[in-house]
Amino acid sequence: MSEPRRVPVPARRGRAARFTAAFSVLAGLAAYVTLHDVTGSMGAPRCVIGGGDARYEFTPEQASNAATIAAVGSSRGLPERAVTIALATALQESALRNIEHGDRDSLGLFQQRPSQGWGTPEQILDPVYSSTKFYEGLEKVPGYSRLPLTVAAQKVQRSGFPQAYAKHEPDATLLSAALTGRAQAALACTADVAETEGRPGDPRRVRDELVKAFGARTAPKVETVPEPGAGAPGAGARGTAAGKNAVTGPAELSVPVHEARVPRTERGWALAQWAVARADELRIAEVAYGDRIWIANTSSGDWKPVRGDKGVRGTDGSSVRLTLAR
Repeated sequence: MSEPRRVPVPARRGRAARFTAAFSVLAGLAAYVTLHDVTGSMGAPRCVIGGGDARYEFTPEQASNAATIAAVGSSRGLPERAVTIALATALQESALRNIEHGDRDSLGLFQQRPSQGWGTPEQILDPVYSSTKFYEGLEKVPGYSRLPLTVAAQKVQRSGFPQAYAKHEPDATLLSAALTGRAQAALACTADVAETEGRPGDPRRVRDELVKAFGARTAPKVETVPEPGAGAPGAGARGTAAGKNAVTGPAELSVPVHEARVPRTERGWALAQWAVARADELRIAEVAYGDRIWIANTSSGDWKPVRGDKGVRGTDGSSVRLTLAR
């Protein structure tokens, strides 16, 4: 007696049900991605420089520290090679994190030791101070810019593993090109500075950090942008709002770009990309320079061209405009 023939219909129905369920999941995922691409709240904040094989991705904390190292080097008038050496050293010593521990009494970005005369623990844990001390040591090395990176770094650090610096040279070169301004609009960062968090940016703190890193000539002019319709009749679109009940918008800082030992455009991009790298910490919502603008709370974190959209403005190249979160 032969076995009864199997009827395949239920199996087909099962596959169809699974296909429908999978399609629903994919559709939901697509909607999620689309929504978060618009709102900019997708994933943890991150920063990226470069692309393909020449790409470096890091956290806002690491980006902030890297930008500070580069800013201090730029403010001292040092060549890009010096910044590359400093960044490679910090990548090896601390992975660009301002850590409060290390071998014996080593601390900070460069793992400098108070017992060896680098400074007090409080000083070493200040990224501007520790970067300055590293550059001071590097400047004492004759011909450091022509030396192999490992040799130049070791002359300052006196590490037990000097060859370890070499593996970070490609990433440090990529970072220094962007953060010194030679590579324009090269740093892409996502930052969560939504107004719903209720933490407005502090213009005084941003000003102090700029001056500390780049010098007094970068002290910005601060303006408060009135909301549409605020202020006295006939008041301009910018400036102070007239009337005690006027509702004001976010603070804007106009950072002057002075040509130092590098072209003004490079100096401007160094300032602009420093601001992007520190946006998450300093609550910077927008950075504009030339015909490009960076806006926080977007999923890509890329710089966008200014196309004359309403309310979107670039600068003439003589300043960098920072708009703080309210």
